[in-house]
Amino acid sequence: MNLAERDLQVIWHPYTQMKTALPPIPIIRGEGVLVFDEDGKSYIDAVSSWWVNIHGHSHPYIAQKVAEQLTTLEHVIFAGFTHPGAVELAERLLDILPGNQQKVFYSDNGSTAVEVAIKMCLQYWHNKGEQRTKILAFKNAYHGDTFGAMSVSGRSAFTAAFDSLLFEVEFIDLPSEENIDSLKSQISNLKSQLACFIFEPLVQGSAGMIMYEAAWLDELMKYCREKGILLIDDEVFTGFGRTGKPFACNHVQTQPDIMCFSKGLTGGTMAFGLTTCTQDIYGAFLSDDKLKTLFHGHSYTANPVACAASLASLDLFLDPATQQSIHRIAYKHSVFAERIAKHNKLKNIRQTGTILAMEWNTGSNTSYFSNLRDKLYHHFLERGIILRPLGNIIYILPPYCITDVQLDYIYSAIEQALDTI
Repeated sequence: MNLAERDLQVIWHPYTQMKTALPPIPIIRGEGVLVFDEDGKSYIDAVSSWWVNIHGHSHPYIAQKVAEQLTTLEHVIFAGFTHPGAVELAERLLDILPGNQQKVFYSDNGSTAVEVAIKMCLQYWHNKGEQRTKILAFKNAYHGDTFGAMSVSGRSAFTAAFDSLLFEVEFIDLPSEENIDSLKSQISNLKSQLACFIFEPLVQGSAGMIMYEAAWLDELMKYCREKGILLIDDEVFTGFGRTGKPFACNHVQTQPDIMCFSKGLTGGTMAFGLTTCTQDIYGAFLSDDKLKTLFHGHSYTANPVACAASLASLDLFLDPATQQSIHRIAYKHSVFAERIAKHNKLKNIRQTGTILAMEWNTGSNTSYFSNLRDKLYHHFLERGIILRPLGNIIYILPPYCITDVQLDYIYSAIEQALDTI
């Protein structure tokens, strides 16, 4: 049996209907923006392998730092112990985050980073003796697949089997000039019950790269702050340059109380997550009463190898050459978007930083399960490009090392799709 056949004998893949899906493509090597299958065919990873890979595959600098760490300390329990990598990573991240972020709590991935944030907020009010148990979130949100993260995500086909088990959340529309006053009114009616407001800043990724203006997010954050509602900024997707600035919160004036990170944190090397918070949040758990402890943890909390990968990724991210590439990609996207803006098959083109999304005009049929999605997916695979459409929406989200030639090749393949599909 070949590798794909062996895979199908033993593996259950994510977000995949295993009965009807085609066999998986066996990838055996990665280099830069390319991954290679067992026959030697290369694919441009234009979606950064689910948005995690920001510096390219098998980056030699990250590999070197990970190898060094593996021969020094692979893991140590993080309750009652610490290690150099965890301390240095926390110090360096807090140094580039908004000044109110003062503490770091480590976990495993984006969903757990969100779970930690939710629990921090709910127990913050509990520790203060106030009954604030409701959570505010945007419609169509996506914050992860664990139960707390699902609860604060929009209800959809992906959560249908679990809806009766998810806790109640107050969902509101994305803010705009037209609705900002009505949103404030909704919040005002609930303010004494709301523990926190969790949001994906500027871009709702899984909802179809839905984008909204920083000015109205800032206005909403400011209003929540005035009402004593804690702010959770989920930067799992948008962090580390995706929006054109280091973090999406850099686009607004009001700063969050809590921030969540994963995906690009390790440069796509391995699973890792962390949650940062203000001194005020942290202080609500400091007590002689042990029942006010934050009872949360993971076996691999602050794993030294993941910390080493994150520190190496941070070195690369802060390099001026990487920052130049972020701006270069954003500019190339904007030029391409302008070129195809009036195509009759496109309903909408939207861009934030290195994220470019194109929505096909399919009338009311915009489902993730549409046939158009599969046609587009295979069109690009045949041309050696990994683009994973969200229903009728194609998006480009490449590693920062992608070249202009590779970007132009992707743009050309999209134009071919517009002409032929």
